[in-house]
Amino acid sequence: MTVTVTPFGPADEQAIEQAYRIGAAYVAADLPDFPPFCRQRFLAMVRHPMPGNAPVNLLAHLDGEPAGHLVLDLPQLDNTENASADLVVHPAYRRRGVGRALVQHGLAVLREHGRKRVSAMSMAHPPGEPDRPSVGAAFATAFGAVDALPDVRRRLDTADLDQARLDALLADARGRAGGYEVLHWRGRTPDDLAADVAYLDGRLLADAPMGDLAWEPEQVDADRLRGTELALEARGRRRYHVGVRHQATGRLVAWTLLDVGASADWHSFQQITIVDPEHRGHRLGLLAKIENLRHLLAHEPTVRVIDTFNAGSNDHMIAINEQLGFRVVDRWSNWQLTI
Repeated sequence: MTVTVTPFGPADEQAIEQAYRIGAAYVAADLPDFPPFCRQRFLAMVRHPMPGNAPVNLLAHLDGEPAGHLVLDLPQLDNTENASADLVVHPAYRRRGVGRALVQHGLAVLREHGRKRVSAMSMAHPPGEPDRPSVGAAFATAFGAVDALPDVRRRLDTADLDQARLDALLADARGRAGGYEVLHWRGRTPDDLAADVAYLDGRLLADAPMGDLAWEPEQVDADRLRGTELALEARGRRRYHVGVRHQATGRLVAWTLLDVGASADWHSFQQITIVDPEHRGHRLGLLAKIENLRHLLAHEPTVRVIDTFNAGSNDHMIAINEQLGFRVVDRWSNWQLTI
């Protein structure tokens, strides 16, 4: 058996299609409750990367057959000693050295770019088997990676929403949020809010639990925010926002985002929720999340489930999510390898 690894770029339609099919087979086999692997999102990830990111795509062939794909994201504006990786091997070609060949080639690329650390994410345990490490976990530890930040995925079934309970939680949050107003928008952020949203976005890695992951806060300004929005539009992400504005200063001090992808109108991801530290203690996070949940469902009535990931140590956000009805589905690991 011979494994070959070659890079490909945004103009290589054949390689992009082969990599897409590998990803689609992986999701169908290993993540059956996730949305189908989205062609539009994948094409845009190759052709329209996020601002400040220089991705490297590698495709592995086993005896001439496309068998694995590795994408390395190389930050250019911050975290310039770091990289993140997403490795996928087609289910039909596993345990034949494809993943190992991709990792070895990828590490050589990262060394050439002066990177000192790489991180990647995988499910921690097979479904229903919490005492057995997943294949991804065993593979990562074999290379010397450490689980630097355990994550938990929770899911909300919208059919089970307790509207009366949401009403009570919302009334309590509003009662504690005097002097603040709630704003709703879809898609791109209004110009008058862009600077505040960029500031809040840049706070995420500073405020959220990061465990032992060696990632510094991102430097986000309005221009970078606009670039991110363009990249998400290319991916087909329909985005629903709620912000909370402090009336005395006119500043947006809390923000949350839900989005729906192009491949499944029944599924949404709860993305960022952030409250400026100076304005915590007023239930602004809970207020924003309930308002945005109803905002989403008013425009996307076919959404049946919403998934969210939280660091296992993020007790405050977990408590809010569980109040809304999110329940644990599985556990994930954020692996970090020193190069």
